[in-house]
Amino acid sequence: MSSRVITILFAAAMLAVVPQAKAEVTLIHAGQLLAVPGERPAREQTIVIDGERIVEIVDGYANPDDYEDATLHDLSEYFVLPGLMDMHVHLQGELGPKNDSDTLKMSPQLMQMRSQYFAMQTLRAGFTTVRDAGSSGEEMYALRDAINAGWVDGPRIIAAGGVGITGGHADISGVKPELMKHWTRDSVCDGPYDCRRATRNVIKYGADLVKITSTGGVLTDRATGTGQQMEMDELREVVLAAERMGRKVASHAHEEDGIIAALEAGVASIEHGTYTGPDAIKLFKETGAYLVPTLLAGKTVAAMAVESDFMSDAIKEKAIRVGEDMSDNFAKAHAAGVKVAYGTDSGVSRHGTNAEEALLMVEAGMSEMEVIVAATVNAADLIDRTDSIGTLEAGKYADIIAVDESPLDNIEALLDVDFVMKGGKVY
Repeated sequence: MSSRVITILFAAAMLAVVPQAKAEVTLIHAGQLLAVPGERPAREQTIVIDGERIVEIVDGYANPDDYEDATLHDLSEYFVLPGLMDMHVHLQGELGPKNDSDTLKMSPQLMQMRSQYFAMQTLRAGFTTVRDAGSSGEEMYALRDAINAGWVDGPRIIAAGGVGITGGHADISGVKPELMKHWTRDSVCDGPYDCRRATRNVIKYGADLVKITSTGGVLTDRATGTGQQMEMDELREVVLAAERMGRKVASHAHEEDGIIAALEAGVASIEHGTYTGPDAIKLFKETGAYLVPTLLAGKTVAAMAVESDFMSDAIKEKAIRVGEDMSDNFAKAHAAGVKVAYGTDSGVSRHGTNAEEALLMVEAGMSEMEVIVAATVNAADLIDRTDSIGTLEAGKYADIIAVDESPLDNIEALLDVDFVMKGGKVY
């Protein structure tokens, strides 16, 4: 036996007899714990956390003295559950009368600072992961990466790159021609092969997913309706190009014709889905795609159309019609068994009010548990993160929130989150 092998074996033997130091951990005493939404909550549990991740969950309240330098968060009077997730936000702005002037006057740098402010409002509201469904790409990718690096605080961001057709919902509207030319993005496309190029381009620059607009949109300042606008060959090329590069596609869609077209093309989710009818419901169930309802956005724009005067006539008409129709059609889709992932379209509504969507979902017929599942387990599945977030289990990120009463009894409890932890850090 060589002297090198003998040395290694001796070192290993010495390590075996040396007492190992106790791990430095964080403990959470949870009065009620909903570790896996969809299952029954348990009482008097301890969550053991090492760094960013959960080590174990034990029955009863573990003694902090059993751990070296343990930090205890006593939530024995609270209901504890996984951090919530919002699958449709726009962190770079908020709808209001100053949107046009902000676009003209705010520097990209200042807008980025505001985005981080909105991100923190979202995190403090209990939403530890969000899917940004359309912002200025490079800036949102930078915010995502800065948060991941720990340089700034904010929720975990899954950032979309937008692809849309000339004159469609994803294209610039409501400004003079010179500005339209200046602000038209490279991701605006026409025809299948140009849309293939645009898809590859947004992925090149950092998109986690691709967001398309198969129908017209409410806030497009053109009287072009809310029906299908992207053609089937364009939709199919976007989905295929995204799949080839390991990305899912989400489609903004209001009218049923555009919903059906996007589902037939193979998208992973439909955003809004206002006029989901029987044929679309059948396709939802056949494909397994998610519906992200954004009821809060509908309520918000309908109210603004009546109460404010900054919207054009074209936008007002669409806002009132779509906003008033969203809830009833969502109720039918849910009752028929369509899979639902939680999403608000915050940026249309105010950032930090994301939990108001939960109240609207319950009003539309979902149970409180179904809403929480949509905002945790289902959301994690949609973004392919079930191995790391969505439930509180050993090995997963310590994304944890607490409220002072059970949201299973009163969903309004989610409106006032008392404790927020993301990746083991308390905010």
